[in-house]
Amino acid sequence: MAELPTAYAVNEANPEWLNKGDNAWQLTAATVVGLQTIPGAIILYGSIVKKKWAINSAFMALYAFAAVLVCWVGWAFQMSFGDEMVFFWGRPDFALDQKYLLAQGFAGLYPRATLVFFQFVFAAITVVLVAGALLGRMNFQAWMLFVPLWLTFSYTVGAFSVWSPKGFLFEAGVMDFAGGYVIHLASGVAGFTAAYWVGPRTSRDRERFPPNNILLMLAGAGLLWMGWSGFNGGAPYAANIDASLAILNTHVCTATSLLVWLFLDIFFFEKPSIIGAVQGMITGLVVITPAAGWAAIIMGILSGSIPWYTMMVLHRKISFLKNVDDTMAVFHTHAIAGSLGGILTGFFAEPRLNRLFFGDDPRYIGLAYALKNNQTAAGFRQMGIQFAGIAFIVGLNVVVTSAVCLLIRIIVPLRLSEEEMEIGDDAVHGEEAYALWGDGEKFEIAQRNRMFDAEEDLQSKSVQMTDRF
Repeated sequence: MAELPTAYAVNEANPEWLNKGDNAWQLTAATVVGLQTIPGAIILYGSIVKKKWAINSAFMALYAFAAVLVCWVGWAFQMSFGDEMVFFWGRPDFALDQKYLLAQGFAGLYPRATLVFFQFVFAAITVVLVAGALLGRMNFQAWMLFVPLWLTFSYTVGAFSVWSPKGFLFEAGVMDFAGGYVIHLASGVAGFTAAYWVGPRTSRDRERFPPNNILLMLAGAGLLWMGWSGFNGGAPYAANIDASLAILNTHVCTATSLLVWLFLDIFFFEKPSIIGAVQGMITGLVVITPAAGWAAIIMGILSGSIPWYTMMVLHRKISFLKNVDDTMAVFHTHAIAGSLGGILTGFFAEPRLNRLFFGDDPRYIGLAYALKNNQTAAGFRQMGIQFAGIAFIVGLNVVVTSAVCLLIRIIVPLRLSEEEMEIGDDAVHGEEAYALWGDGEKFEIAQRNRMFDAEEDLQSKSVQMTDRF
């Protein structure tokens, strides 16, 4: 019979500071967020593009998820949440150490191992969102280099500055509950900047780029929506009342945003668009992310209308926006929506909810409540800090993303060749998304063989008829 664990072992596995409920919820939330990428974004990207780009688009997300994890435990987590190297950046260090991982994390009543995994899935989906702007033309080898470089020199800076208790924007009072700045604004600006350097798709793809499977696209979008329960619900670092409010408000805002976008499409274009509804869903999720507070319906109305206006109206009028080929419109759905969410957070932040997350710090108050409570200076200060956070994340990602792209193109081409872009997956990966296999043949090859066989049969019958006469 195996020996029972010693009391020492039991105490080591269950230290006094460990809250099992919080730990279980945080691991669950992290897993749900991970499912947003694997398989959520894979399904969404692989189905929302042309058939010839299905594998390449899905593969970009799959590769990013794996590469980010290795970099994250190798050095990036410590750069995001470890010891300060400079006021906006952490010191690189190895996180996959037993003693380090078993100690209590900087937030929450659970070990660092839980925190490392939870923050990893946020980092991974951020890089995958950047990929959305580059689908259909980026050299896969260039993408393989882009992921670790951008994670190291851009994402870690934003995460440390805004989320780490030692970061200068965190200390200044920037409110970013679950990633409106660190994830969505960063990925939107970085994706748009990278799209500028990589260049556009072929003219044929830009003119017509229909989804190859709308039902699968909806399945991927649905995984994103439901996964946001872990995205915003895990942000309080505990299974508490704040998590409950965050989850409910997230879904209310998202549903409102989807409906507003849908009604605008019907009113102005006379047709309800399923792709438009998905865009409205995404902007609702993004705008509520830095807040997840009481103003969910108001934020949903604004998230369904302002990004709709920038995408459907302004984008067509501003030549610079038209010239940059942002495949998934991440500039509008993430950069614009993330900025909007940060601004609305500074306006609607309710003091009682702020205390649930920030404690008794009087600095955190939305302008609307500051005006009501005769704290006007504090309210305008918070709005100013929110705008400062936007400016920092935008500047950081324009500069770093440009530098990364310029460095990579010295090593390998950023773009695929014209021939590869015409053919797509088969030229780039030697595989096709919807190939039907029989006796080791692809559908197209088998089809050509059947046509050749049919022609031979006709010729044979013709010869037989001739011989008879």
